[in-house]
Amino acid sequence: MASAAATRAAAGASKVVKPVFSRDLDEAKRRARDLYRAWYREVPTTVATFQLDINTRQGRDKVREMFDRNKHVTDPRVVDMLVIKGKLELQETIHVWKQKTHIMRYFHETEEPRGTDFLSKFYGGHDP
Repeated sequence: MASAAATRAAAGASKVVKPVFSRDLDEAKRRARDLYRAWYREVPTTVATFQLDINTRQGRDKVREMFDRNKHVTDPRVVDMLVIKGKLELQETIHVWKQKTHIMRYFHETEEPRGTDFLSKFYGGHDP
């Protein structure tokens, strides 16, 4: 009885997980670099198309900041999912399926967060 449970536990521990796209971390990193290059090249067009209140340098700095947020990820499946989401965002931006406000939201993330206690919500005019 105990050996059957141990066998099932050992089988569950050695379960092989199917990769999303990349076979290993190096291939996932290559896909992330390709996505970064695509975003880097698209920034001047996006700034001109949407008539953004930023220059190309600020846009490229924001792209770098967004990629640097996830540089600690080492699981190839997670990297692949982040690349897929990034490609979707890029496609929406290229085809102008987004509006100017959707893009400018990335630049307003530095605003101070809302308070969590009652008094800060009260002073800020937020519901408790």
